[in-house]
Amino acid sequence: MRPTAKFSISFGLVTIPVAAYNATDSSTSVSFVRIHTADGGRVRNQPVCSLEDVEISPDEIGRGYKPDDRDTVVPLSDDDLDALPLPTAKTLTILAFVAGGDIDPLQMGKGYYLGIDSPAAAKPYVLLREAMERHQRVGLGKIALHGRETLALIRPMEGALVMQVLLWPHQIRPMDGVLSERQPEVAPAEVAAAETLMDSFGELSEDDVHDHYREALEEIVAAKLAHREPEFPAGEEQPAGQVMDLMAALQDSVRAAKKSRGEDEGTEDAPGGGGSGRGTKKSTAKKTAAKKATPTKTATKAATKTTAKKTPAKKTAAAKKTAGRGGRRAG
Repeated sequence: MRPTAKFSISFGLVTIPVAAYNATDSSTSVSFVRIHTADGGRVRNQPVCSLEDVEISPDEIGRGYKPDDRDTVVPLSDDDLDALPLPTAKTLTILAFVAGGDIDPLQMGKGYYLGIDSPAAAKPYVLLREAMERHQRVGLGKIALHGRETLALIRPMEGALVMQVLLWPHQIRPMDGVLSERQPEVAPAEVAAAETLMDSFGELSEDDVHDHYREALEEIVAAKLAHREPEFPAGEEQPAGQVMDLMAALQDSVRAAKKSRGEDEGTEDAPGGGGSGRGTKKSTAKKTAAKKATPTKTATKAATKTTAKKTPAKKTAAAKKTAGRGGRRAG
């Protein structure tokens, strides 16, 4: 990989030269091109000057900034940008170390791998990484990338340092109007049923994180080129429509999740009846204990024989007398 940027990490009085590499690859995602539906021709974006209405070559395109309170655009050259008094232009200065859970995931942006850019940087690089691992903290700082200053997060990952670009707090929109003022109430049994459903999901598999959409799209394209119908593997049809009975839907979801993993539905604990998945294990244990407590046929026979042997002699004699009296009466 080729680095996209080079800068230094400032850790107190320690300086660590690093090279940043793109950690993600957007080229592998599904992308479409715009076409003219009448003849299939490509529709391209042409850079056109709004004043002269003529196409502009790339070497004639520069940068400009439009103030919020004015309609004019102020041209800015590369020299103007280089003259900005930004210490973050070539240095990422760590401002604080915080717990990773304190960072709002909404602020997370593009990720970069940080490599060692000089032999002298090897030891302080490892020192910063191991210190964050043992202290269970991540570093927060500022860096200027691609002509813009941004917040950045540095964290250890698999023996390396990773930088995550963060949005500024003012770039996170408020949640006004997203939720209604009156929220519906849910019963404790419904929450317990939802917990049971969560426990029944199990671990992620390799197939779960596979891009099936891209494969299906490529099959459609191949079918069109070959003038045939696309062939897709048969899958389970997902239920559609409005859910009227929430509890029934949760119970059906638990059964479907266990069935997909090949588990025995007979050992299932009804969601909401006894708690979460931990309740399922307890219920199964109780059933197992009940089976052990129930005497088998062999044990029952043995117990009957033992009881017969332990019958008192008085009762046996009384039985004989009763039988003798009955015989005389019959005679």
